[in-house]
Amino acid sequence: MYKNILVPISFDEDRDAAGAIDVARTLAGKDGKIKLIHVIEDIPGYAITYVPNTYLVESRQAIEGELAEMAAELENGAFEVISGHSGRTIVDYADKDGADCIVIASHRPGMSNLILGSTATQVVRHANCAVHVIR
Repeated sequence: MYKNILVPISFDEDRDAAGAIDVARTLAGKDGKIKLIHVIEDIPGYAITYVPNTYLVESRQAIEGELAEMAAELENGAFEVISGHSGRTIVDYADKDGADCIVIASHRPGMSNLILGSTATQVVRHANCAVHVIR
C-alpha cells in the first residue's frame, strides 16, 4: 500500500475524478493519506485584461469548495489548489509533498494529444514515483 497518494483533479467533463479517487482509496488502505489537488492554469498576459477582477478569486473559492467536499469523504483526505502549468506543476508538487504515488484520470487521446502531449503523459514521463492512469 502507498502512504502518500496525490490525486490531481480536473473538472473537465471527460475526466473521471470518482474513478481516480476510488483507485487511490484502494491503494491507500486504512493508513495512507490521499491529497486531492487542482492546478489553476495561468492566464496569459494578453488575456488577463479581459478577465473580470473577481473571476480568479471566485473560481478559486468554487474549486476549493468542490475539493473540500470530495476530501471530506476520504478517511485521510486533504486538498490544495495550486497555480501553474498542469503537468509540470503536478510533478513538482508530488516531489515537494513526498508523494509515493500519483493517481491521475486521463481521457482518450486524440490527434491533438499526439502532437501536443497531455497532462497525464507528462506526469507519467517525469514523475519520480509510481503513477496510475485511470481511463
